[in-house]
Amino acid sequence: MPTRIMVINDTQEILELFREILTDEGYEVYLYSYGIQDLAEVERVNPDLIILDHLIGGEAIGWQMLQKLKLRRSTASIPVIVCTAAVKAIQEMEGYMKSKNVGLVLKPFDIDDLLRAINLALQTYGVPSRSEAEESND
Repeated sequence: MPTRIMVINDTQEILELFREILTDEGYEVYLYSYGIQDLAEVERVNPDLIILDHLIGGEAIGWQMLQKLKLRRSTASIPVIVCTAAVKAIQEMEGYMKSKNVGLVLKPFDIDDLLRAINLALQTYGVPSRSEAEESND
C-alpha cells in the first residue's frame, strides 16, 4: 500500500506541482486548496504525512491547523512538514515546530530537498518508506 500524503496549499499551481512530484515518487496524494477546519477530513483520509502551507488565503490558517493537529490524540502522531515562503513568521515558531518534530521546507524549494524532508519525517515517525514497504511485500 503506497504511503498516503495530504497536501494543503491555496495555490492551484503549487498543488499540481506536488501532485506531479509525489505521484512520480509512488505516493498516494490527496490535495486540498483550503485549510481544513474540521479534522474529521484528516481522520477520514488517514494520511501518513501532511504537507501544509503556513498562509492560506492570506491568513495563518496553516498555523492554526498545525496546532489543532498536534492537540488532538487521533492526529498528533501524523508527521507534518510546513512548506511556506513566510520565512519571518516561521522563524518565530521554530521552537514549537522543533519540539513537535515538524519539518520545514521553504519556498521556492528544490525537489530533492522536499523529498529528503518527506523521507526524514516518515523515518522520524516510524512510517516505512516506499522502498521498505515494497521490500516487505516481496
